[in-house]
Amino acid sequence: MSKHCAAWLLACVSALGCTAVQARAAVEVTGVVYQEQDGRPGRGGGEPGLAGVLVSDGEQLVRTDAQGRYRLQARPGRAVFVVKPAGHRFLAGDDGLPAFWARVPARGARFRADFALAPAAPREGAFQALVFTDTQVKNERDIDYYRRAVVQPLGRPDAALGVTLGDLVDDRTDLYPALNAVTTQLGVPWFHVPGNHDLDHAPASDEASLGAWERIYGPDTYAVEEGAAAFVLLDDVVATPGQGAGYAGGLREDQFRFIEAYLAQLPRERLLVLGMHIPLFDRGRGAFRAADRERLFALLRRHPRVLVLSGHSHNQQHYWHGPADGWHGPAPLHEYNVGAVCGAFWSGVPDARGIPDATMSDGTPIGHALLTVEPDGNYALDYRPARANGADPAFTRAMALHAPKVLRRGAYPAWGVFANVFMGDAETRVEYRIDGGPWKPMRRVERADPRLLVENAADDLAGSLRGYDRSPEATASTHLWRGALDTGLAPGEHTVEVRAFDRWQGEVLASTRYRLEEARP
Repeated sequence: MSKHCAAWLLACVSALGCTAVQARAAVEVTGVVYQEQDGRPGRGGGEPGLAGVLVSDGEQLVRTDAQGRYRLQARPGRAVFVVKPAGHRFLAGDDGLPAFWARVPARGARFRADFALAPAAPREGAFQALVFTDTQVKNERDIDYYRRAVVQPLGRPDAALGVTLGDLVDDRTDLYPALNAVTTQLGVPWFHVPGNHDLDHAPASDEASLGAWERIYGPDTYAVEEGAAAFVLLDDVVATPGQGAGYAGGLREDQFRFIEAYLAQLPRERLLVLGMHIPLFDRGRGAFRAADRERLFALLRRHPRVLVLSGHSHNQQHYWHGPADGWHGPAPLHEYNVGAVCGAFWSGVPDARGIPDATMSDGTPIGHALLTVEPDGNYALDYRPARANGADPAFTRAMALHAPKVLRRGAYPAWGVFANVFMGDAETRVEYRIDGGPWKPMRRVERADPRLLVENAADDLAGSLRGYDRSPEATASTHLWRGALDTGLAPGEHTVEVRAFDRWQGEVLASTRYRLEEARP
């Protein structure tokens, strides 16, 4: 069934109630949200209903009554779902994913859907969420890379939830079950939003573009509450068959109704986390529509604590929206564009395990992000490269360094050490020192990372392919710093230390070496 049915008009949605006038042929959906206690499918005789739980069809919101009962009028084919309240957890379905939605049948006047919630284990202090984006697998081989490079090293993490921000596959929606079988090995409740490569093949319209997605993942727009945070997960890919990139960033009318209704009942002190695929700041091909961004910003402005998480770019950066972007809140709106799990589309030279290097064009390695939310709603972000294991002091979890191996002693100091600080932005302080001397500031430069330029040159010069796909052409990085190397020191090897002051992790360090040699004309 389609994402939405444009021909059916619905009346205004209240924050907590049903529509006053329902569209023709709407289905009456009823059911109970109850507390799971006996561990068996279905509601047992002694399992109580849960009052005050939000249930939605992606447009309207209703709350369960004192007995856990709800009622709403929904369009045929819509996914009806529970907004998980903090302190509870969903049970896993047969596919290992959270069982939180049901599909309203295309025919029939009535439909019943009961939903089970179990009490969550008490969690003191902060909670963590794993943030993936762009796993973008195109075959079983890529799924194996994903399993061995990212999932297996994590083991069974102590995370409250995980989310993948779109482009789960590379136009291969038949791979969803195999991909899910790997992700669910983490043992973490996992949620998903669609990306442009998750659309059905050659959709006739936006309304008909997510058939395969909806069969596996259910709603494309929904909310999940955990601790002091509320996650609103959005499909922001609008299919535009035959136009431009074939898609654009944006939101539908029914999504705006859901966002408005949900935010109207959300306590202002809670952290609101928006998860989507296409960045709000994107100005390129398939960019987010300016009118939709302005409309979304108007809704978000009423909520003082917002974090936006996005994917799509296969680069990584922090973007701080301000008046030039149409944001007029009291403080800049923070958008974190997360580095891709697949990096540069599983490309590059394979390592000893046969897994491609896949460094992104801005020099960011493959990996994922970790979001930590404190009980007061403050948050911290950390990027976790898949390959940083501490063995190489020049490639740590926080940064990667590049410097020439040897320079002529006394040469003009035209060569530098470069630090790609993965979570850095224009406000990050980065310093370096040589041989334990005084710390000096490094200069932020927007240029290609020399580490990746070396790979580009090696690919160019190779007489045969070095991997299945070569590394991407290096592009300007927003988180690269340079410091000039001293050539006036004594001959021999010299140690370069770099430190960056991460706004959440504090001081992070890396080091490398270069050698000075005497040379005569």
